[in-house]
Amino acid sequence: MYIKSIQLEGYRNYNSEIICFDKGTNVLYGDNAQGKTNVLEAIFMCATTKSHKGSKDKEIIGFDKEEAHVSMVLCKSFDDIKIDILLRKDKTKVVAVNGSKIKKATQLLGILNVVLFSPEDLSIIKNGPSERRRFVDMELCQLDPIYLYNLSKYNKIIDQRNKLIKDHFNNSELTDTLDIWDMQLVSYGKLIIEKRKKFIEELNEIIKQVHNKLTNGKEEIELIYEPDVSVENFEKELKKHRDKDLKYKLTSVGPHRDDFSFVVDGIDIRKYGSQGQQRTAALSLKLSEIEIVKKITGHVPVLLLDDVLSELDNNRQNYLLSTIGDIQTIITCTGLDDFVNNNFQINKVINVVNGSIICS
Repeated sequence: MYIKSIQLEGYRNYNSEIICFDKGTNVLYGDNAQGKTNVLEAIFMCATTKSHKGSKDKEIIGFDKEEAHVSMVLCKSFDDIKIDILLRKDKTKVVAVNGSKIKKATQLLGILNVVLFSPEDLSIIKNGPSERRRFVDMELCQLDPIYLYNLSKYNKIIDQRNKLIKDHFNNSELTDTLDIWDMQLVSYGKLIIEKRKKFIEELNEIIKQVHNKLTNGKEEIELIYEPDVSVENFEKELKKHRDKDLKYKLTSVGPHRDDFSFVVDGIDIRKYGSQGQQRTAALSLKLSEIEIVKKITGHVPVLLLDDVLSELDNNRQNYLLSTIGDIQTIITCTGLDDFVNNNFQINKVINVVNGSIICS
């Protein structure tokens, strides 16, 4: 699997540009705020229909534009596939595959698998639980449309339940409907918990090997899933905390409060690890993500590295770039010194200047 080209029209600071990619290592370089990350964002959107930054559609459309269009051509199993996304202000986005409009995001997922690594990911371990849940959810949603459906349903039920318990002070009779919402919450929540547990088990098999190589056998890592509540006790705990939920006007129990710990040689590095340990673990996590996509889908994902090399020391740079030989990689950076100094192979160099593309 590899991306042949992407066309951007009215997308952020791009007026109209076509970028063609090589099957190997592609480097987008240029000063900050020129639009390099915008290209990766557009690629990520073609894989998931969403911005990896969490941006709303209207924020992506060019300042003086009414709509933005992304068109990508990728090769998968020797067939060309075209993905088109039309973003419109105050209207629902339109997504088409090979000219046929799709009705749901789940129909796009799995066509293009990407692994995105950005400087923010280096903080995934020391940041709050929401960052770690987001990582797991983004990966599972790409790999499993059923998980995406269950998570979407769960989040909608959480919103409805929270609205209900906020409104119950004005209408106490609303409390009588909580049992119905709780039943649905438990039903979808259990499926999420079970899938997350299985995913972490599969990820552990891979990350232990990757981390061992990355640290030259000096460290052993383990990911531990820390569910807020077990499948068996979910319904019981939800009822137990109902009075508390009504008092504080939020749902305090469920997988939306899960966390994941990273244990290196018996130490929880979220709290007690050095910055070097945390960054090494984050790199191991991302490299493991590549392998788990291969294992589950049978296809090699496209790797997107957003200015991450400048955040890694030489040893981690060398390890990362030496492991991506058979993967189409699109890298953003401000300069080419790291590649030149370390004799890394670059298949295509693309200079980005204020939303314009200059190929070398």
